[in-house]
Amino acid sequence: MKALMTGSVAGLALMASPLVASAETLGEALADSYRNSGLLEQNRAVLKAADEDAAQAIASLRPVLSWSAGVNRSFSTTYASGVSVGTGETTGSAQLTASLLLFDFGASARAVDVAKETVLLTRQQLVSIEQQVLLRAVSAYMEVRRANENLALRQANVRLLSQELRAAQDRFDVGEVTRTDVSQAEAALAASRSGLTSAVGSLAQARLEYEAAVGHLPGNLAAPSRLGSVPGSQAEATNIGLRVHPSMDVARRQVTIADMQIDIAGAAYKPKLNATASYGLSTPFGQDVNTLGGSVGLNLSGPVYSGGAIASVERQALLNKEATLANLHVVSDTVKQNVGTAYSAVQVAQAATVSGREQVRAAEVAFDGVREEATLGSRTTLDVLTQEQTLLDARTDYLSAQVDEVLARYSLLSAMGQLTAQALNLNVEIYDPAAYYNMVKSAPARQSRQGRQLDSVLRRIGRE
Repeated sequence: MKALMTGSVAGLALMASPLVASAETLGEALADSYRNSGLLEQNRAVLKAADEDAAQAIASLRPVLSWSAGVNRSFSTTYASGVSVGTGETTGSAQLTASLLLFDFGASARAVDVAKETVLLTRQQLVSIEQQVLLRAVSAYMEVRRANENLALRQANVRLLSQELRAAQDRFDVGEVTRTDVSQAEAALAASRSGLTSAVGSLAQARLEYEAAVGHLPGNLAAPSRLGSVPGSQAEATNIGLRVHPSMDVARRQVTIADMQIDIAGAAYKPKLNATASYGLSTPFGQDVNTLGGSVGLNLSGPVYSGGAIASVERQALLNKEATLANLHVVSDTVKQNVGTAYSAVQVAQAATVSGREQVRAAEVAFDGVREEATLGSRTTLDVLTQEQTLLDARTDYLSAQVDEVLARYSLLSAMGQLTAQALNLNVEIYDPAAYYNMVKSAPARQSRQGRQLDSVLRRIGRE
């Protein structure tokens, strides 16, 4: 069995007619699904949004410069000796204000670390989505293959039973068989035609799923060949899954983020030191007076009493850390189980393929023998029809075993975390999850050259 595990899926060709040169391969279908997936595009945008969270966290450590301008009208009325005198003044002002966080016991710097770790976590979630997209494409491809081959078997069965019915009718006409034999042939043909109708419907459904998963309707699909190697033992496969599966990396980073959140919650008890500066112009309208002035200062602030909110946040952070540690164990157990189940499914499918091939061979020999004996009068029409159904069932089971083995192999790759465009060496431009982050990691202002480049990128994305 281990030798079979390291073999190529290419040797497991489905029962089909010779393929034309233009047949679409599984690799091409996977590449198209990678290019056309709206789900991948959606989650790439989610990753870019997480990149912006990191940029915003970095910006919080920098000076903030703002301006304000306004017009103010003041008025008053003075009463003296029964006479009221009204006065008023209109003043215009403009001011620049700058502020900078000097020290907060590392809370803001820790928030930057959380944002960066969240970016890395989101990248792994994108890899999980990629695996889902590619596994769905594999399933759609193989189900179209299954439906096509099953339809061909059903069509051949209808043709064969039509011949059997004509033969039974001819033998009835010359008195060799009874009306019962003809009726049995008619019933078998009717059941076969019903199966053919069902096969046509299954193919139509499989084609629609293929279009949704790959991005276009299927044409002539080639027998699949292996695009990724499968380990020779379950233990090796499990170790790979625990090491590289994206859900494991996500769980580990969630623990790291929870640790950082505890630090941030603890820093909330401590004061913050800010530097401020302002400079402004004030001009009363109608007067030849301009006042320029400014100020600089340090602002130290901290909590005295928060109604228990800060303590609650700290306890919550500790509980979240406990939850992420428990989740890491759960994810680890899930990966182990999924790899073990998938590995076992590959072994079962391989055994079914071997036995199915032998079953078809034996059923073909038995069918030829029963039909020959029927011509000599030692077998009834029912015997022939029964053996024909046995042969059809054997061919159908063999077909399904071949499809199931391919699906099981790719499911195992997914369970190990290796069903990705890069690992499969697909002929596509691999998406670079760090490209957008590298553009925004310094939190460029919109007025800067890099900021204008980002605006151009976003406008281009909006037109796609």
